[in-house]
Parts: sequence; structure tokens; C-alpha cells
Amino acid sequence: MRIALLSYRSKTHCGGQGVYVRHLSRGLVELGHHVEVFSGPPYPEGLDPRVKLVEVPSLDLYREPDPFRVPRPSEIKTGIDLLELLTMWSAGFPEPRTFGLRVERLLAERRDEFDVVHDNQSLGTGLLRIAESGMPVVATVHHPITRDRVLDLAAAKWWRKPLVHRWYGFAQMQKRVARQIPELLTVSSTSAADIAEDFGVSADQLHVVPLGVDTEVFKPTLEPRVPGRIIAIASADVPLKGVSNLLHAVAKLRTERDVELQLVARLESNGPTLRRIAELGISDIVHISSGLSDDDLGALLASAEIACIPSLYEGFSLPAVEAMASGTPIVASRAGALPEVLGSEGACAELVPPGDVEALTATLGDLLDSPERRYRIGIAGRQRAVDVYSWESVAAQTVGIYQRAMDRSAAC
Repeated sequence: MRIALLSYRSKTHCGGQGVYVRHLSRGLVELGHHVEVFSGPPYPEGLDPRVKLVEVPSLDLYREPDPFRVPRPSEIKTGIDLLELLTMWSAGFPEPRTFGLRVERLLAERRDEFDVVHDNQSLGTGLLRIAESGMPVVATVHHPITRDRVLDLAAAKWWRKPLVHRWYGFAQMQKRVARQIPELLTVSSTSAADIAEDFGVSADQLHVVPLGVDTEVFKPTLEPRVPGRIIAIASADVPLKGVSNLLHAVAKLRTERDVELQLVARLESNGPTLRRIAELGISDIVHISSGLSDDDLGALLASAEIACIPSLYEGFSLPAVEAMASGTPIVASRAGALPEVLGSEGACAELVPPGDVEALTATLGDLLDSPERRYRIGIAGRQRAVDVYSWESVAAQTVGIYQRAMDRSAAC
């Protein structure tokens, strides 16, 4: 097949979307398919040499080190550029919509060069125009963005709530577009149920294909694990990830034992997480890193005695699968798809109620004091990662959905 894989932002260390694009595209070319990734900035890193990258430039208004920048007048060249700028200035998030409009123009000129178009989470209105042109379209929805909105609104101060509503304005567009895409991929049955409920799509539109893990990169090592080391990976500095609860738990644990927290996250300058670390007086035992290579992240995961996933919601959780593959025992929230991803409770992970700091503290402490249980959970997690999650299987299952979309399009 000739596949156009679309992703409005794809840098690996901006969250699971970039990991998905990189590994899925490699799995597809391993199966003999031709793949071109159409991506807005930040662009994907480490693509397989057989995968072609088509850059879809934007104004890149949220780039580091100058997010919410004011572009030069000479940068505003099209109506889409103006729409992107005005949406940001009015406190909205424009990228899913403007990326879709830009990529629709690019594909209009190459309609006969692809057998199927696969959108990764943007769900912009341009995707409907691509479908109307006769190109078979598949879309991945990792989880409904409406779940993020609910948690961000709950955490926001009263004066910020209108801004949060406005920022998530694109969710209404995603709902409308998703309802009109016959073949939707998602990563867990939990996420499928949430998408059906929040987006109003029918169950027969949704196909569950889990994410995968590179078990040669994420694996146990012969090096001894660092005593008292806990690791957590958060793709965003937002309430959804539950990092604040973990910081409170670590602050309590340090009064009883030697612990350290390795927090892999890109944190906002003077944002909520850094402020909470300072307030709790634990900056000496919290070590923050970001932008790690897969090899470095794998080594860090394998060095920890426990991996913690304190999220209040997850549609899947790549860090959970990576930790299992690393043989690192997990303490996670009983939230969203985490129980589904981690399997039978107590086998590959210990689960706690989401947001319950006392339960999180107690479970972390008990596991730190139980080397035999850590070993047993780590072994079971590694076996589950090898048996259930592989990118080769993900790619093969995804091709099956492509074929359904192509057959449906041909029948029309």
C-alpha cells in the first residue's frame, strides 16, 4: 500500500503521538508498504530511512524557547496563517484545524499517489475534504481530548476557566469530524468506550489496536537497580498526569526512608510542578530530565526500583508498557485504560485509587520494602510486554483497517 500518515505535531519527546508515528511507520515499511509522514512542527525524529518525511510548515507559535510568539508580518502569507495567528490571539489552540487545511491542499495535488490516508489525532475539517475527494481515510484517536478538558477545568482557578474553555474549542471540531470518518482506530477498549460516549460515534466505527514497545531497547539490564529510586514519565505539565499527587507521596516517604524521584518531563518555567517541588522542600531528591533518547530512557527505567504512573486518566500509556518491558515494577492509578494495559491487578502492577495520596504513599512504601514482590512483578511485566505489545503486530492490525477503508471507498 501507499500510505500517507498525518500528524499535526510529531516530535518524539512531545508525547505519545511522536512515538506512535515513528514506530508505526517503521512497522509498516517492514511489512513492505510505502509510507510518507506528513507532519507539522515539531517534526519527528529518528524516522526509518525508508520513510519519507513531508514537512508541513506552520507559524510554529508554541515553539521553544519562545512559545506564544508574535510572528513577523512577512510570515503571514496565506489565509490559513492568519487563521492560526488569530486563533492563538483569541486564546484558542489552532494547530489541529490549520494543519488539516494545509495538508488537504498538499494531498489535493497528489491524490493518485496514495491508497489510504491515516490521520493521527488531528481530526481537522480538512480531513473531511480529503475523504470527499475519494481518498480512503482512517483516523487514530488516542483518547478523547474532552477528558483532558474536564480535568483542566476542575483544576483551574475561576478566572482561568473561560480561557480553558476557549483553548479546548477545537474539541467540538474533532467531535464533528470523528462522526464522519467510518474507520476510527483507538488504543484500548476503555478509550473506545470514552470516545463513543464523548464524541457520539457509533461502536462499529471504532477498532482497538494497542500501541507497542521496542523490547530490545526497553529491557532489564544486569546493572543493579538504584535503591529507593522511583521514576515517573509525564508528557505534559497538566493535572491529568497526577504528578502533584506523586510529589506529595514522595515528600511523605522521605521522612521514613531514603528515596529519590526521577521525573522525566518537560516542565513549565515557574509552572505548577516546579512550584510544588519547592513548596514541599524536595528539590534535593527530585531529578528532572527531558528529551532523552530511547536508549537513555530505557536505561533510566531499568535503573529504578519502581515506576509510578499517577495519572487521573490515560487512554493507553506508553510509559506503562515501556516500564513493563524494562522489568520495572509499577504502581499506577486505577484510572482510564491503565488497568486494561497492565493486566490482572497485582500481577504486573499495584493499582491505587486515582488522586488518593495516602494510598499511593502506602503502596509505594510497601513495595520499596518488598524486594521479592518487586522482582515477581517485574518479571511478570516483562513477559506481558513481550507477549502482548509489539510494533510488528500493531502495524499488521493497522493494515487490516486500511483495507477495510479501501474496500468501503471502492464500494462507493
